[in-house]
Amino acid sequence: MLYYDLHIHSCLSPCAQEDMTPANICAMARLKGLDVIALTDHNTGGNLAACDEAARREGLLFLPGMELCASEEVHLLVYFPDVKSAMKMDTAIRSLYPAEKNRPEYFGHQWLMDSQDQVLGEEEGLLIGALAADAAALTDMVESFGGAAVPAHIYRGYGLIQVLGLMPPGPRFHAVELSLGQEVPKGCLPLHSSDAHQLGMISEREHSLPIARDIKTLLKYLIGE
Repeated sequence: MLYYDLHIHSCLSPCAQEDMTPANICAMARLKGLDVIALTDHNTGGNLAACDEAARREGLLFLPGMELCASEEVHLLVYFPDVKSAMKMDTAIRSLYPAEKNRPEYFGHQWLMDSQDQVLGEEEGLLIGALAADAAALTDMVESFGGAAVPAHIYRGYGLIQVLGLMPPGPRFHAVELSLGQEVPKGCLPLHSSDAHQLGMISEREHSLPIARDIKTLLKYLIGE
């Protein structure tokens, strides 16, 4: 069994608190008894390498990820087999960013960190805007880099069902993120993650997956293989 939280934001997401640093996130996840975490900052993988290193220090399995905002304003959690693959996706979506730059005084700072929580710089692009590609195109891109796409918080703001009113036809998504007690779409695997923007929100040791401690196995599980 793997106890997990696959939706965590670092201080690179402007909506997250500034103490959501790679080392703090991983230390808190260890204290809470988790086995695997994913970092899913908005439209970027800029802090993935730092969090990967911090996770290794804490004995955690690390799933590199992002939370993408499609042109329909649907949020997708996307996961990759390694940081290198995730950063290929990061490069690919740079041209899809909104033209506007981030306004830290309004949206919040976007801090790039190392694994020891030293500030390396600040991302200037507007990370919380919608990308110039729809959910289907973004999912194709993710899959081309060996990744998996999971619709985020499907029944609330920016969720696939909340925005579109229904799940797309066909076997496009195997796993979906939702809250306990919400209806699970037919044939889908439910995931219950925190969407943590502050340290105390990171999940307790309560949600688990019946798989071995291995990233490739986890990705296959998320896509239904």
